[in-house]
Amino acid sequence: MEDIDDLLDEVETKYVRLPGQHAKNEANGVEPKQQPTKAPVKNKKSSAIDAAIDDILDLDLDEKCQRDVPKDQPSKLSLRESASCEQTRRCLPVYLGGSGDRLGLGSAVNQRPCDQLRCTSCDFRVCIFDNMAWKKDTDYLFLRNNVPDFEKLKSKLIKKKGWRAYCCQCCWRNILDLAEMTDTSLKWVCGKHTL
Repeated sequence: MEDIDDLLDEVETKYVRLPGQHAKNEANGVEPKQQPTKAPVKNKKSSAIDAAIDDILDLDLDEKCQRDVPKDQPSKLSLRESASCEQTRRCLPVYLGGSGDRLGLGSAVNQRPCDQLRCTSCDFRVCIFDNMAWKKDTDYLFLRNNVPDFEKLKSKLIKKKGWRAYCCQCCWRNILDLAEMTDTSLKWVCGKHTL
């Protein structure tokens, strides 16, 4: 363990510089000692605030990307510029709902179940099955081995009108009515909607 600590200290002194410091002190040619910087600790409240700020900044970027180009003249945006101007938004808050609820971009005003869910735990896109529900004997190992293959998953799905079955490789839920996702055991987030 001591070797790793020494290596990390060496990397910090050589490559991590505080603002205003130079690699070597020009007067005597000696590298200055640096104090390790501490990463700011974020809590849940500041994460939600940061997400809201990011959404606002995305809106500002979207407005900047709309250029005044005459309709008869082709746009001269490069591929990189046009990709950076692609309009995307996240659901805030995230809703889950039954098959009677229309999927799409959800907000506090426009309450819709998200269809772009991703799991931050298993890093898989969440699969959604309308008018179906998971059997009670569905388990983690079954999902881990079979998601996202519907042909394999259908052995644990039953038809239930109005219900919607959600799953990733580590979690599953049956939903009938529209509800805000408040279950902290679910690590599902909106993966952004392209507008």
